[in-house]
Amino acid sequence: MAQVFAYFLTWTTHGSWLHGDARGSVDRSHARVGQTLVQPDAERERHESDRTAGRALKLGHAERALVAEVIAAHCEFRGWRLLACNVRTNHVHVVVGKCGTVTPEAVMGQFKAWATRRLREAGFVAGDAKVWTEHGSTLWINDEDSLGRAIEYVVNEQ
Repeated sequence: MAQVFAYFLTWTTHGSWLHGDARGSVDRSHARVGQTLVQPDAERERHESDRTAGRALKLGHAERALVAEVIAAHCEFRGWRLLACNVRTNHVHVVVGKCGTVTPEAVMGQFKAWATRRLREAGFVAGDAKVWTEHGSTLWINDEDSLGRAIEYVVNEQ
């Protein structure tokens, strides 16, 4: 088994980036590095929108700063190495290493849960509002070149 240098995690805010969207998206059939994205499909996007409860959530400057702060604090608490983080209005990218045996899904789940808690405590989102999409993208980074490209993308290409 190849050594895991880090995880490259990406997730979106609730209802802000649906499958079928003109920007493309990642689903279970389009999740490998270098694989094509889900192609634009107005019918699928409409179907996804119909299934989405509530309005799409967009993060403002203060919310974005809070989410980034929560992710950094959680990494410090867990002893994980935060290599890059970029919180956007409708999605989050994180490159994190030294997570031991914790799966990327669990790491992402912890980030989302703690960020949600702090956003609610700060009054940025209602107690019953959905904040994040159900899952996200969890890529394993197994070599230094891929690690460098992931960090570059998160820090400089957003």
